[in-house]
Amino acid sequence: MNSNKSLGQRLKKSWDHGDIPMWLMLIPTIFFILVMSVYPFTWLIRYVFYDYNGFKAYFVGFENFKRITGDGIYWKSVLHTFEYALCKLLFLLPLSLVTAVLLQRKRFGSGLMQGIYFLPTVISSAVYSLIWYFIFATYNGVLNAFLQGIGVIQQPVDWLGSGKTAMAAVVIVAVWGGFGNYMILLISGLAGIPSDVYESAQIDGANGIQTFFKITLPMLGPVLKVVIMLAITTAFKDYESILVLTAGGPNNRTHVMFSYIFQMVFGTSRAKTPLQIGYGSVLSIVSALIVGIITIAYLKASKKMDDIS
Repeated sequence: MNSNKSLGQRLKKSWDHGDIPMWLMLIPTIFFILVMSVYPFTWLIRYVFYDYNGFKAYFVGFENFKRITGDGIYWKSVLHTFEYALCKLLFLLPLSLVTAVLLQRKRFGSGLMQGIYFLPTVISSAVYSLIWYFIFATYNGVLNAFLQGIGVIQQPVDWLGSGKTAMAAVVIVAVWGGFGNYMILLISGLAGIPSDVYESAQIDGANGIQTFFKITLPMLGPVLKVVIMLAITTAFKDYESILVLTAGGPNNRTHVMFSYIFQMVFGTSRAKTPLQIGYGSVLSIVSALIVGIITIAYLKASKKMDDIS
């Protein structure tokens, strides 16, 4: 009797302190983490030792790990990933920052322009990539028709089928589809900068460029670091628009790490190779380690910059 009473008292105390309500609210989140993250990861670890095509699994030991050392296409896709991410970030971050600075002022039409620039973010990347696929089309494509109309080119350009232009084309689509999201994040950061700081700078005679570099950038630093981290991780994990536009072609020129993995695990309409889920599992682990190393390196670099400042 006393034990039941003490148990009831402990439960009442836990309820009053918020422990039980906290766990009740966490149960759905824990469930989805287990189902959507933990279980798939354990499933992935299992098949790294198998040659698995979705129907039959054959134990091969460490053969998948040995194979990756000689897979030239994958290691080229790693280099293409760095090329793609670097080009995307070089254009995406400055464009997002400049646009945010211009549109955060309460001027006529600024809200409408923010909505227009943010619109690609709420559209599926597969959908807007398909639109761009028709824009870049060699024949009857909007881009070629426009450039021929103004006399820039004489013959249609195979934007997505040429190794010289395919990477530039997918980077353009990536920048167009992503910069609006980071623009909104930066605008929210700019809104948190007190207006009296700018008023003091104007009184001291600072011009627009001096205000931007001496006040806006330093005070936007915490938000900017988060935006850069999100942009880096997203750039290294991009693959959806590449699959729609080029499927990794021509001649694997636009294959990045995760587009190559997708082709191994799920296949594509343009790929003739059989499914190789076991090998794709190994590739996904190695690729995740690469992205993790890049992220950790950036976090350490940003921390050192904070210590210096």
